[in-house]
Amino acid sequence: MPRTEAFALDIRNVSFHYGGKLALSDMSISIRSGETVILLGPNGAGKTTLFSLICGLYSADSGSIRINGQSLLNRTQALAPLGIVFQSQTLDLDLSVEQNLMYYCALHGIHRSQARSRIAESLKQLDLGKRHNDKVRTLNGGHRRRVEIARATLHEPSILLLDEPTVGLDIPTRNSLIRTIHELPTTRGCAVLWATHLSDEIEPDDRVVMLHQGQLERDGKACDLLENAEVSNFSALMQQIMHTDNV
Repeated sequence: MPRTEAFALDIRNVSFHYGGKLALSDMSISIRSGETVILLGPNGAGKTTLFSLICGLYSADSGSIRINGQSLLNRTQALAPLGIVFQSQTLDLDLSVEQNLMYYCALHGIHRSQARSRIAESLKQLDLGKRHNDKVRTLNGGHRRRVEIARATLHEPSILLLDEPTVGLDIPTRNSLIRTIHELPTTRGCAVLWATHLSDEIEPDDRVVMLHQGQLERDGKACDLLENAEVSNFSALMQQIMHTDNV
């Protein structure tokens, strides 16, 4: 893809080591505004490492990461348009939904009146409009995840990172959240990078980036990747990739 194109997230030739172990090797992924990308791979593939680099928790050994055109070398400016939902839940259980969200807005310098308006709209879109006064500890796992998604989008990020957001949820709740996440580019206007190891969360038209042992193995439309590999699902494709590496 040409460098002149505007990307919500632009990762170029990024490599990273943990001590002497190579965790990511020459990784390049570019995501356009409003695009959803599924980051798929088994545990240890490099998904969490890549997220840590994007969030500025680690610095890449080589290569570059840009968010909305801003290099992570200027972290304060580059990270401003980034929203994050971590795998571990981070809400304050003893505060209400609205109190959690108001605190987040205050951290981002959003005026109280504007914050209340954004919170009300976001909770409505996520079917939580009547839960704003409920303490977080009274919510089920799916509703807590929705609150975290609402929180991560209140500052209107250009890209939202989701790290295994459905882990630990029951099947009906997980299916509902999957639908919600797929709608985020439309409902929230942001690009989405969604890390998972669960292939049943992928829809045929999704763009899928597959990682294995720190390397980018596949990048393309879900249905095309399966057709080209002559397999029926991504579990089979990952097994094919892993087998090829072991030959």
